Amino acid sequence: MKVYQTKDIKNIAIIGNSGSGKTTLAEAMLFESGLIKRRGTVENGNTVSDYFPVEKEYGYSVFPTVFSIEWKNKMMNFIDCPGSDDFIGGVITSLNVTDTALMVIHAVNGIEVGTINQFHYTEDLSKPVVFVINQMDNEKADYDNTLAGMKEMWGNKVIPIQYPIGSGNSFEGIVDVLKQKMYKWKTDATAPDVMDIPDSEKNKADELYKTLLEAAAENDEGLMEKYFEQGTLSEEEMREGIQKGLIDRSIFPVFCVSSSKNMGVHRVMNFLSAVAPSPDQMPAPKNTDSKEVKPDPNAPASLFVFKTTVEPHIGEISYFKVMSGTIKEGDDLTNANRGSKERLAQIFSVAGQIRTKAEEMQAGNIGAAVKLKDVRTGDTLNAKGADNRFDFIKYPEPRYRRAIKPLNEANAEKLNEALTRMHEEDPTWISEISKELKQTIVSGQGEFHLKTLKWRLENNDKIEVEFLEPKIPYRETITKSARADYRHKKQSGGAGQFGEVHLIVEPYTEGMPMPEVYKFNGQEYKVQTRDVQEIKLEWGGKLVFVNSIVGGSIDARFMPAILKGIMSRMEQGPLTGSYARDVRVIVYDGKMHPVDSNEISFMLAGRNAFSIAFKNAGPKILEPIYDVTVSVPSEYMGDVISDLQTRRAMIMGMESDKHFERIKAKVPLKEMSSYSTSLSSLTGGRASFTMKFSGYELVPPDIQEKLLKEYEAKEKEE
Repeated sequence: MKVYQTKDIKNIAIIGNSGSGKTTLAEAMLFESGLIKRRGTVENGNTVSDYFPVEKEYGYSVFPTVFSIEWKNKMMNFIDCPGSDDFIGGVITSLNVTDTALMVIHAVNGIEVGTINQFHYTEDLSKPVVFVINQMDNEKADYDNTLAGMKEMWGNKVIPIQYPIGSGNSFEGIVDVLKQKMYKWKTDATAPDVMDIPDSEKNKADELYKTLLEAAAENDEGLMEKYFEQGTLSEEEMREGIQKGLIDRSIFPVFCVSSSKNMGVHRVMNFLSAVAPSPDQMPAPKNTDSKEVKPDPNAPASLFVFKTTVEPHIGEISYFKVMSGTIKEGDDLTNANRGSKERLAQIFSVAGQIRTKAEEMQAGNIGAAVKLKDVRTGDTLNAKGADNRFDFIKYPEPRYRRAIKPLNEANAEKLNEALTRMHEEDPTWISEISKELKQTIVSGQGEFHLKTLKWRLENNDKIEVEFLEPKIPYRETITKSARADYRHKKQSGGAGQFGEVHLIVEPYTEGMPMPEVYKFNGQEYKVQTRDVQEIKLEWGGKLVFVNSIVGGSIDARFMPAILKGIMSRMEQGPLTGSYARDVRVIVYDGKMHPVDSNEISFMLAGRNAFSIAFKNAGPKILEPIYDVTVSVPSEYMGDVISDLQTRRAMIMGMESDKHFERIKAKVPLKEMSSYSTSLSSLTGGRASFTMKFSGYELVPPDIQEKLLKEYEAKEKEE
């Protein structure tokens, strides 16, 4: 394979809603390039992109697939992304390491929620977008309606480069406004006839050409002057103007194809090779020191590993982008994240499982290496003279949680190792061994996302697992002050145990004053603050521990033991065993024995006194609340709101976004357990949502009562 210069490299992410035909389009491109001699299909499970067993079984893309093709003296690195919202992590990764998004839109379904969500990510990352309206051969294809929806959504930036002649079974050609030609396919023809635009289409084509001409000229003062002087621009000048419009996102060109019949695909590839920006034409990424790292082939080399996979018979494959410099076979690099040394024994240009050896790769190129010793997704590898580290990919919060356990407990360690490795492959799979819940919790973007994880554990790692409803991380607190005494006394021959603690508890809020007098049952208790410890709890909130002992009733040396006892009860709250928070404890009196008092005695006395006082202090259970935003077509809005209300949601507001409504609500985590599945069922898969932790709020009294009874029954069982 020849060495491509940075200016001749095109990195393109193929994105779009599930079912829009991205993988079929990728297959058509590979066929056009000559890299494959026969096209596979998603139905037959033999495409280049969907080569993992789980993808073949389920019939949808799970992982982003890199495929690189040489085309018109350009190196074109495509990444075919999953379309399902459950696998959005692959889209985000791919957009971060490419320079253009090729957005595929279904000619029947038009703009879908997935389309909008993915487009938002292109906005956030300022990536150029080229639209392809696919499946023009579908009997229900409607180019005009789809284009109208796109214009309504994104305005006049949507500029057709092409429009179809016919649709469905009568789809037979394309009028190319930029080329000023018509492409027409005869039945079973492998290539179209190229001809002048017929008179019947001339007016429409001229009108669209004028719109394209003006849009191209607007992006460059020199081109604008030429346009005013001459009234037109050359095709080369128009491409220059369109490219500038792509880069600043003032132009979103539109093409139309039938990828299954390979109609129009060749032309799209030609356009991308000529007009899509190269890495050196886009804003340079920044390293963790906020310094721009330009894709300069003459600079010291830095690689960013954006994907790792394990494949049978090969082992670990690391996919990287050359951020700067030039790399060659045999180069020695340092892992900036781990400090380890790595040698690039071989580097490859890839297309799914097809690997083509590359001797050298310049800045901006995308490639793969095999069997690196200690490299994970997100690592940066530096050559001598480079000191970079990159962490620019930001993933969304998880939306679906399940507890996971092996059916055979002997596989517990093996399971944890597999989960760690799978997180490295897909950072949106998150696992945590929760000390609080005493469960291993796996989180992801939806039911299918975790279903895929389970499939891979059972089929690849041979670990049978089950999903369970995850426990909810409740919190306990108090609403009023209370007092309690507790004497711990134990005599078993010889030395005994003795410790007595008198304490007061009250709800704590930041900055609240410390009273000098407390009153309980008509009796006053004066307190003198000798020492205050503010303990910031790792699970949120605070414990404030006040030593108010006067007169030496308890030695200062026993105070840490009392605090230890209280902390142990804070870690396992008196109501449900959940973490307690936001409590102030004042130890004001007690008794000790000159012989029998020791640390264990006061630890137990402190623990039990705190437990009694806590239960008398108007204890309440808090539950985690999440900010939930649902994007839904307007016709389903009523059903979605009704469903949210059954989930104890508090609707915070609504806003319209063209064809879609956005509902904002606060919802308890308990009620979000299977929401992704329910929402999909309710809207036919046409809605999506995000959720983010908001805070803790009191549970309603009826739910608190239920939780207390459940905990009581569980304690009796144990």
